[in-house]
Formats: sequence, C-alpha cells, structure tokens
Amino acid sequence: MRKSKVLAKLRAGEAARIAWLTHYVPPTIAYAATSGYDAVWLDLEHNPMDTREVQALLAFYHRFDIDCVMRPPTREKTRLYRFLEDGVTGFVVSHVSSPDEAREIVNKVKFPPVGDRGITTSGLENNYGVDGIDVDTFVQHTLDEEFLFVQIETPQGLAHLDEIVGTPGIDGVYIGPGDMGLRLKQLPPEEQLSMDEVMQRVAAACAKHNKHWGYYGRTVDDLRRQYELGARMLVWGVDAWIMKAGLKQAQRELDAVLS
Repeated sequence: MRKSKVLAKLRAGEAARIAWLTHYVPPTIAYAATSGYDAVWLDLEHNPMDTREVQALLAFYHRFDIDCVMRPPTREKTRLYRFLEDGVTGFVVSHVSSPDEAREIVNKVKFPPVGDRGITTSGLENNYGVDGIDVDTFVQHTLDEEFLFVQIETPQGLAHLDEIVGTPGIDGVYIGPGDMGLRLKQLPPEEQLSMDEVMQRVAAACAKHNKHWGYYGRTVDDLRRQYELGARMLVWGVDAWIMKAGLKQAQRELDAVLS
C-alpha cells in the first residue's frame, strides 16, 4: 500500500504541489510525477469520464507513485468508496455548506470508528490483496493515508465554516472561487466580501482547528497570496491552460518563421 505524498508534505508543514487533469490523457500523470508534483487533481465534477477510463488513470497514478486528488461527480456512498477501492488517494467534495453535509460525507468514505464505509481488501487500494495485509492494518492505513477535503463555495458554507472545518474526519477545506464569487454577488452590498476576505476567514478557521486549505487561483499573484495566508494545498498546472498556452506559443513561432 502506498503512502500519500500530499499528507506527507502537509504533516511536515510544507506545500503540496498539485497539477490538474481535465482530459483523458494518461501520460499527463507521468509528466507530473516526473516533474516534481505530489498529486494530480482529477476533476470529475465538470469533466465526463467513464468507469474504465478512471480505473485506467488510477493505474497510472499508482505506477508513477503520485496521489490522485479526485473531485468526484457524486456523493452516492458506494460510488465514493468504489473510487477509493480503485486507488483514489483523497477527495475534494464540492458544495459543502453545512456541518451535517460534512459529517455525512465523512460517514460515507471513512471506515469505522470514524465513519461507516463498506470494506473490501481486493482493490488497487490494497494492491489487490497480493501482499497479505491483515484487515486491521489495511483499515488503519486508509485512515492514516487517505484524505478528505470539502469545498466551501457558498455564503452558507462561510456561515458554518468553523463547524465544517472542525468536523472530525475532515482534513481541510478548499475554496471554490468561481461558485463563491457568483453567489457573493447576489448578496446585498453591505454583506458582500472580497475573495481575499474569504481566504482570510478560511485561513483563520483552519489555523484554529489545525486543518489545511487551498484556493483555486488563476494568477501567480493568487498563488503567492494564498501561500502567504497559510494555504498549503497549492494547485498550479492545469492541463487545458498548458495546452492552450503551448499552442499559442507554437503559433507565434510559426508566424515568426512564415513572416
């Protein structure tokens, strides 16, 4: 059974470096793993992949010993822990706005005594059982080496931030600036917050409960600011952005040759 590189970095007080995968291009995982990344975020909330594609990708994650941070497309209990059985290292679950939701998700993806997840020892998570690991060791390993983050994306989530962050079994929170920004605009002017104020609130709550956090920044300044505030789940390197930037650069080079 492999150990989480993300958790190793966070426990050491260091930043976890996370790339982002939106397309079914398995070599991206190899490129990230050999470029110094600790994890690749697999975004299934907004990007469709079928079960066999996900299983194939997870084999690449394990082959190149890099964490899979999945944003799942569902909260259905058996589907969530099937992803873990197939090799996911940790989840970032979107749109969590109440402590009840946070507790429900913990219950679905953590083994007793933390939650109520169903058990098998025959998945990639346990190297298909070929190592002869006993059940108690397997369960403890998952509790130690798999993680659960939830996304704060609504004003309601901010209102319940302290309770959500303090939920046992939650390792931290991730700010979804797109959805959060969209919803903050709907509030009366006197209740609106800047994204920097949101980050400061999240940073304070996570410091209080000794939890971790991250923010989906779009600029280097965003990345630097969240790091200054204490974020250590640093996502930087989105496959679609890299592809677009690379093609634009290639076009400029072609233009220079052809002009």
